[in-house]
Amino acid sequence: MSSQNRTGSRRIKITSITGLALAGALVLTGCSPEVEKGWLPTERGTTNHTDRIMDLWVNSWIAALAVGIITWGLLVWCIIAYRRRKGTTGFPKQLSYNLPLEVFYLTIPLFMVLVFFYFTDQDQRAIDDRSQPADVVVDVRGKQWAWDFNYKKGEVINEDLHEAGVQAHLTGAEVNKELLPTLYLPVGKSVDLELNSRDVIHSFWVPAFLQKRDMIPGKTNYIRFTPTKEGTFDGKCAELCGEYHSEMLFRVKVVSETEFQAHMEKLRQDGNTGLLGAEYDRNPNLNETK
Repeated sequence: MSSQNRTGSRRIKITSITGLALAGALVLTGCSPEVEKGWLPTERGTTNHTDRIMDLWVNSWIAALAVGIITWGLLVWCIIAYRRRKGTTGFPKQLSYNLPLEVFYLTIPLFMVLVFFYFTDQDQRAIDDRSQPADVVVDVRGKQWAWDFNYKKGEVINEDLHEAGVQAHLTGAEVNKELLPTLYLPVGKSVDLELNSRDVIHSFWVPAFLQKRDMIPGKTNYIRFTPTKEGTFDGKCAELCGEYHSEMLFRVKVVSETEFQAHMEKLRQDGNTGLLGAEYDRNPNLNETK
């Protein structure tokens, strides 16, 4: 019996040390910048929403890991504490039910789901809030396989202007990003992106902004945010939209208001006045009867 007790004690000690080592490793790796931002492809403060999205993502993973560690710990404990001992005959006492345990199994997962729902809904409402008019409104039109940007007259823009994008051509060589369709936005100004498709379903995605939304023919979706950091950010279509989907690339340049107005003036001088609106849309799946 003493030999068995020593063996069981040693197993418990090894399990405890292993668990502490894993927990310590998680704590230490939490100090790295990649872990702190949840391996997301951006930095804090890129837009007014990135911090909120990043916190929701990281905290959700922390909660999930905590639940996982507790669950794994209980499983290991049950395996060790209730293992079949040498010399044991027959079966242990069988229970048909355990009401307190069943109530616990029901209420804890329900509480977790409600907490996740509350924080997700709270953040989603804040991110999608369009109760106040935006400083800049841009009608973004996805098309096979490029982008058109319509800058609408408003608080910051003096007249309607447009910029028609040209599809990238991937040849195996490094892409000349200066030739990609580029959306200009002024830093510190609230922006409404009106997302429309000229043909099939596309998806507007700038990884650094942590926001992605589909562009559906005949329906306008919106993304509202305020860019808070100047820089150039890569974007792409995130919905398989045909043969050259991978070439549907673009960039977003967040610049000072002076540089933004200079770009608007350039568009004006180049004759890009007015909007390239729905008159250029097409739906390859719609057969109209004249």
